[in-house]
Amino acid sequence: MKKMLLFSIFLLLLSSVLSACNSSNTTTASNEEGKVVIDFFHRWPNEPRKSFYDEKIKEYMEANPDVHINVNSVLNDSYKEKIKVLVSSNDLPDIFSSWSYSFAENLVSSEKIMPLNDVLSEDTEWSSSIIESQYEGFKFNEETYGVPFTVDGKAFFYNKAIFEENNIAVPKTYDEFIAALDSLKQAGFEQPLVEGLTDTWAISHYLGTIFKRVVDPAVLEKDYKAETGEFTDPGYIKGLEIFKQLTGYMGDVSTAMDHEAARNMFAAGEVPVLYMQFAEIKMVQEAGKVDFGFFDFPAVEDGKGDPTALTGAPEGWMVSKTAPKETIDFLKFLTSAETAAEFTKTDGQLNAVKGAVTSDNVNATSQEAYELVTNATSTAPWFDNAVNINIADVFMRGGQELATGQSTPEDIMKTVQQEAKKLNK
Repeated sequence: MKKMLLFSIFLLLLSSVLSACNSSNTTTASNEEGKVVIDFFHRWPNEPRKSFYDEKIKEYMEANPDVHINVNSVLNDSYKEKIKVLVSSNDLPDIFSSWSYSFAENLVSSEKIMPLNDVLSEDTEWSSSIIESQYEGFKFNEETYGVPFTVDGKAFFYNKAIFEENNIAVPKTYDEFIAALDSLKQAGFEQPLVEGLTDTWAISHYLGTIFKRVVDPAVLEKDYKAETGEFTDPGYIKGLEIFKQLTGYMGDVSTAMDHEAARNMFAAGEVPVLYMQFAEIKMVQEAGKVDFGFFDFPAVEDGKGDPTALTGAPEGWMVSKTAPKETIDFLKFLTSAETAAEFTKTDGQLNAVKGAVTSDNVNATSQEAYELVTNATSTAPWFDNAVNINIADVFMRGGQELATGQSTPEDIMKTVQQEAKKLNK
């Protein structure tokens, strides 16, 4: 009898615990602490951003004692998957980081994201402090659903000393780039260009830029929409052939490592050229003493695309429709000039807040990159955020297979076209 009684008590206690766990964090914490609770989710569990945001949360809560902020974070790929799960399970965080363009648009389609036009118009002193062009990736059907914070771009970083020692000029066309890589091979660099091809996102960045150079913009606009995409333009074959040609300079080492390893090789002076984001400038500088410059992906002869478009897109903050009203104040805190300037000084990544990138918090190299981003005639969003993820997956896996000789551009495009037909239905 005692055993049965104890077991019954155990079940009762377990039921109570499970019930509490199933209730929302806001309700539970509010009842216990008497505070408004904001659930905050970002994708930087690594340093220095983890500590930066932990400190900013602490700072905000000390200034706002009636608010408690719960924070959670996971890395890129896990973040993408977790956000999808949270959206489908009606458990979306109150405020969270988001990529722009198609990634943001997919979240907006859930109808669980707060539209921000009224919020932005009610406080123009704050909203106008953000670089206007950077809002574009969060606008859908004339409504803004996110506030941009970081800005970025992609370019070829090159070792200035190696280029000078071998009398190689910075290339302005794709043909000149190939000639430069050939000269570097002749100078003894077995892999003059490297990339971490185990990271499929790195492949998508190459492909997105190349397609922007060689495919007619009107064709890209049609194909990048799931409901109208066909991907029958011969420019895609040409683009994949260009990528295949470039992987020929990367060697087998690139198919067995990630992008971070490739970056470390560049920073150590082991390879002359690497395609990188401006967000990585500080990482390269801290990892080595290489004097480097950068150049945009060169124009391709007979290319029908934009020869000067800069690949890159902002990231920002989105808010759930069910978030407490205090979340907007926290959003403004995260995107204030003070937070932005401190963020760039700590992390090295450029931000979208006007006047928050200066000689006080970045060096001349980063300022040059910032000017390239803000003055670009047009931008090309990251390819894996520009197209449907199923299409992107085919291209990214196909890029790996091109590098290892397991597939051809024609084979990849057949699979892409089949996937596109499924999405048209």
